[in-house]
Amino acid sequence: MSFSTILVTENEGVRTITLNRPERRNAMTPEMQLELITAMEEASAGSRVVVFKGAGDAFCSGLDLSVLQSLNDKSAAAHRADAERIAKLFRTLYELPLPTIAAVHGAAIAGGTGLATICDFTLAVPTARFGYTEARIGFVPALVSAFLALQIGDKRARDLLLTGRFFDAAEAYQESPLARLGGEVK
Repeated sequence: MSFSTILVTENEGVRTITLNRPERRNAMTPEMQLELITAMEEASAGSRVVVFKGAGDAFCSGLDLSVLQSLNDKSAAAHRADAERIAKLFRTLYELPLPTIAAVHGAAIAGGTGLATICDFTLAVPTARFGYTEARIGFVPALVSAFLALQIGDKRARDLLLTGRFFDAAEAYQESPLARLGGEVK
């Protein structure tokens, strides 16, 4: 299938899905969300692993601001459709019967941090930045909060979700299950 907001390559069982809107720091649009779902659904047939990465200098800056600005003009049915699409994206990623890896460089903000959180493994360069920044604009990242709480516990999840603060790769690692098991960063 041909995509307009992502690039998909397959090499020896490794499906790489690249968010490809570098001019917008790979901000998600409804079209990108649908394309990600389709690319993941197609992957389950012949791939052994799925790697997510971002084109340009960011992994994913979350939902595109133009989409956010149009929220006031939407009907209740349109809001419900948006929520269902985002839920399907995260559920598809979580339930994908393949290992998933987020290869994070630069910023992974809001929904971008959500994508990285739900992947089975998140590999980040030391300069990567993360943040569940939805609280800064009055949103609750409700869909990703359940996945985050499963991984790091309720109290730490609430800190990240309610403060909207940024954190770096070293802090993200400290919150990871690997760190709690005594794994080392090399």
